[in-house]
Amino acid sequence: MNKRIRTIVWIIVLIIIIGLIAYPKIRDNRIKNSDKSMAGSKPAAAVKVKVINPGLLREIIKSSGTIIPDEEVDLNFEAAGKIEAIYFKEGSYVKKGELLAKLIDDDLQAQLDKLQIQEKLAQEKENRQKILLAKEAVSQESYDQVKTDLQSIESEIKLLRTRIVKTQIHAPFDGKIGLRYVSEGAYVNSNSQVAKLVKNKPLKIDFAIPEKYSGIVKPGTTLLFKVEEIEKMYTAKVYAVEPKIDPKTRTISVRAIYDNNNEELQPGRYVSIELIIREKENALQVPTEAIIPEMGGEKVFIVKNGLAQSVSITTGFRNANDIEIVKGMQPGDSLVISGIMQLRPGMPVVVKE
Repeated sequence: MNKRIRTIVWIIVLIIIIGLIAYPKIRDNRIKNSDKSMAGSKPAAAVKVKVINPGLLREIIKSSGTIIPDEEVDLNFEAAGKIEAIYFKEGSYVKKGELLAKLIDDDLQAQLDKLQIQEKLAQEKENRQKILLAKEAVSQESYDQVKTDLQSIESEIKLLRTRIVKTQIHAPFDGKIGLRYVSEGAYVNSNSQVAKLVKNKPLKIDFAIPEKYSGIVKPGTTLLFKVEEIEKMYTAKVYAVEPKIDPKTRTISVRAIYDNNNEELQPGRYVSIELIIREKENALQVPTEAIIPEMGGEKVFIVKNGLAQSVSITTGFRNANDIEIVKGMQPGDSLVISGIMQLRPGMPVVVKE
């Protein structure tokens, strides 16, 4: 009986020893199989993609500015006196040279009539003296005196007509009259504003740009601008650039012109400006957030056959949102634009809508 028990005990001990020897190998095989199983069942990365196609790429400077009229002037008399008549209506359009208002000038007109009569008599006397001089009936000195008298009267007439013109207001350009500030019969002087004349077609846009663009923005450069509460984008062209940089703001003043043919816009409004300094047709472009910087260059991820592929790229010029791809991508490539940081080359991906 004791021999049989001893045999059983030795068998049990032998089994334990064999188990201890074999257990590490069995454990390692199970771990490897588990890893393979987990690797085979790992879910693909979910990403969003954008199919890249050529298009127009613009480099834009953003700024803000103010609309100003093409021409604007305060209408004032150059002389003092009482207003005889006002010939315009508030808010009406007038033509260049049109008489808008007039002071009482009876005294000046009377002086002009008197001088014109004197001029006529002086001309007749000068003609007679000229004939007599030709016949040597009068001296050269007598003729010169008569001619001087005539010229003096003519000069007085010119001076008087200039004074009469100063009693009148004529439109200096085509435009629209604003509100009237005086009435007929009122006494005014050169400081009294009668009204304002504004030319709103075309309009000008004043704005400033950083000094680093001083050699880029030139007459003819196109800009887009937007007015608050109006969704429409308007197009204008730069026609003048200040030749000096403002030392206080380190900016350059620029002025553009907009035709405003239907007079939809009015001066004084604030505008948001996008200045197009460079543009390229058929540029292959990608969103800037899709670019991954790396040692010696930049790269992007594209999707091919359900797998992520890393592509080294060469870039061109850029704007706030997009950048030109000069080398490394082809039209029609599916660019990864989200979920980029989780990707590795060769990783399976699922494209999200």
